[in-house]
Amino acid sequence: MAVKVVNGTIPVQSKGFNDIIDITIFVREFVEKEKLVNGQLLVFINGSTAAISTIEYEPGLLQDLPAMLEKIAPMHQRYRHDDTWHDGNGYAHLRSTLIGPSFTVPVAEGRLVLGTWQQIILIDFDNSPRHRSVFLQFVGETASS
Repeated sequence: MAVKVVNGTIPVQSKGFNDIIDITIFVREFVEKEKLVNGQLLVFINGSTAAISTIEYEPGLLQDLPAMLEKIAPMHQRYRHDDTWHDGNGYAHLRSTLIGPSFTVPVAEGRLVLGTWQQIILIDFDNSPRHRSVFLQFVGETASS
C-alpha cells in the first residue's frame, strides 16, 4: 500500500468563554468516510484563542478544566495584549498557548487509538461566540491506497 495524505475540515460553532466541545464523533466519521486504515491523524485548530486536546468528557472535568485555567490565566486580569489591541482576550491567547493548537492520534486498522474515557476536544477561550474550522490531516494507508 502507498502512503497517502488526506485532508478534511470540521466546522464548529462555539459559544466562546471556555466552551469545551467534544469533536470525537466528527473525527471518527472522517476516518470512516475516508477509509483511513493505518497512520497518523493530526487534529489542528488555526486560531490563537482556541486549543485542541483530550479529556474525559464528563461534567466534573468540564468544570475543573476552566477553573484550573482561571487560576493560571485569569479572565479579568490586565494583559499587555489588551493594551495593544483593546479586545479583552489576552487571557484567551495565553490559555490557548498553554494547551496548544493540535493533537495527533494514531489510526490503527481503521480506528482511532484512544483510551476508553478519552475524547478529542476543541476549547474556545475567546470572549465571543466564534465559527471555527478544525483541520484534519491524515498521513498513512487508506483502503484505496
